Amino acid sequence: MIYLRIKIFNLTFFNFEQLNFPSFGFDKDKVSDMFFDGKIVLIDKPYKWSSFDVINKIRILLKNYVGIKKIKVGHAGTLDPLATGLMIVCTGNMTKKIELITKMDKEYIAEITFGGTTISFDLETEVVDGFPFDHIDNETINDALKQFLGKQMQTPPLFSAIKIDGKRAYQHARKGDNIELKKREISINELELLKYNPPVANIRINCSKGTYIRSFANDIGKFLQSGAHLSALIRTKTGCFTLKDAISLNQFEIALEKLKKNDN
Repeated sequence: MIYLRIKIFNLTFFNFEQLNFPSFGFDKDKVSDMFFDGKIVLIDKPYKWSSFDVINKIRILLKNYVGIKKIKVGHAGTLDPLATGLMIVCTGNMTKKIELITKMDKEYIAEITFGGTTISFDLETEVVDGFPFDHIDNETINDALKQFLGKQMQTPPLFSAIKIDGKRAYQHARKGDNIELKKREISINELELLKYNPPVANIRINCSKGTYIRSFANDIGKFLQSGAHLSALIRTKTGCFTLKDAISLNQFEIALEKLKKNDN
């Protein structure tokens, strides 16, 4: 028997449950009820997709293949369009657990490029080069990482979704408005330099909710008397949920398509 196995998780205090869509078909009404009752689907977010794009795509797929015209779908933690990796999608009654999941610690693999800065702290805006980085090596980076561990106050990027006077900060920033964001308390639990190939460092970061990895990239660049920006980002973990258990949107669609064909 050939079938596509996808992992869909039932959060009854984090008990994991697998659902298989076998080649001989599956009761569409039962699948519909399952998503209404509430499921967590772990998605590997594509590059340049917004978090809203992913949620909207899930809604469309459930409508087209399962016949669900209206259902609550949400996510437990925004990922910037230029980031990829783990995105936790909740359906139906499981959306009530979003706040709980969002509070969990996150883990990322960040690619930080020294020698250049941007006003968005990532590649959304133009890189301004010319900052020295010849003095930076594995030892200096590891020494710097020790200074960023623990609870601390962090300034969010101007290009962020934080609301100011009813508008997102990035809307103000793109218009050139003069705004100032208040520092927020965060916690960085673990930092590990995975690789440094000048001027690019790959760093594993385990941190609390609300931590901006773009700000971390900018801050460590300043700390090392250089400039730096976030050139790539992958979310690998949220709490007990990991990227290795996630599926692509294409895999999710293939499974639902197979279900629809076998139901006919």
